[in-house]
Amino acid sequence: MADIIIGRQQIFDQNLDIYAYELLFRGNDFDLNHKDDATQATNQIITDTLLEIGLNTIVGQNKAFINFTTQNILDKTPLHLPKDRVVVEVLESVEVDANIVANLKELSDLGYIIALDDFVFSDAWTPLVEFADIIKLDIMEMGEAKTRELIKRLEPYKVKLLAEKVETYAEYQYLLGLGCEYFQGFFFNKPNIVSGKRISVNQTSAIQLLNTVNNPDVEFEDLTKIISLDVGLSYKLLHYINSAFFALPNKVSSINHAISYLGLKEIKRWVNIMTLASISDKPEAVMQNALIRGKMCEELASLGGAKSDHFFLIGILSNLDSLLDMPLDEALSQLPLADDIVSAILHKKGLGGEALKCVISYEHWDISLIAFKDIDQALIGEAYIKSISWAKDIIANIN
Repeated sequence: MADIIIGRQQIFDQNLDIYAYELLFRGNDFDLNHKDDATQATNQIITDTLLEIGLNTIVGQNKAFINFTTQNILDKTPLHLPKDRVVVEVLESVEVDANIVANLKELSDLGYIIALDDFVFSDAWTPLVEFADIIKLDIMEMGEAKTRELIKRLEPYKVKLLAEKVETYAEYQYLLGLGCEYFQGFFFNKPNIVSGKRISVNQTSAIQLLNTVNNPDVEFEDLTKIISLDVGLSYKLLHYINSAFFALPNKVSSINHAISYLGLKEIKRWVNIMTLASISDKPEAVMQNALIRGKMCEELASLGGAKSDHFFLIGILSNLDSLLDMPLDEALSQLPLADDIVSAILHKKGLGGEALKCVISYEHWDISLIAFKDIDQALIGEAYIKSISWAKDIIANIN
């Protein structure tokens, strides 16, 4: 993986459950604007994802959308991939001719899912619509009027519509109404702010717990008392620490034992995670993203030789607006956080802010801004993959 970094972007179904991830990749030695390099890059990501990282590590049990160039399709590269796990995404730059149509039809007949990227009707592409499974609509590029027109024109065909570059819940809702079945973009990770929204009683209790656990003067005894008085937290802590995640030689039977084993730093991390998970009814992807941000911020701090105590907290709290559906500054104002933590989250100031900026840039695949201190981009990419794997294990053990 020394010459390539891999990212991913969620693709949701109508219920906002994750259907798939589009795999994103950038090679230090590739110019993806050059067709030969782009073909090589696709081949490289297949090798890295399947052989070195493992498909399950980066996309779990979900499907993976992979971009294929003209040459990839002529070479029948998708045949090297499991048809039940991947979606063959045909780039808009593909030069469609009889050979391309024939090869894609062969893949379709074999059971591969075919998706057409950034679709626009043309004589050359029309034969592909006859057997394609998914058509991706760039709603930002087309605008609402052209989007409606294209959807209307596609009605006679047996294709599912995937709206990409969806930026707000309002866009998601109107596209849902137009019949789109899949959605890609950053709308899921933004608050759906409702004027006059109040925090519920349960959320208030959770925020009080966050207040306590993130107080710099908190003691072991304080946390033991809080957890012991909450049956739900007690059960979840014991379940968590007794899970395969820790592989303990002996089962832990008391809260004191559990807290002593984890240590103050880890128990604070766990309470932060559990508390955030309890305050929102958002899709699991939102919590997962908060965990990835937190862990990746911490990994960057470690790689850069910075003191990492607050980096995890900065990462997970940067998603608090999405979890609570309120402005981030308002959500953070309810926590007794140090000024430098708030400044890092809101204004990307200080080393914590620089790490968060790098993580969000990676999340958005803004390659030019994926930087922290003098860390090589390949190491940043490895930190991202490690954070995905860690977040997946955490989610599996806190439910």
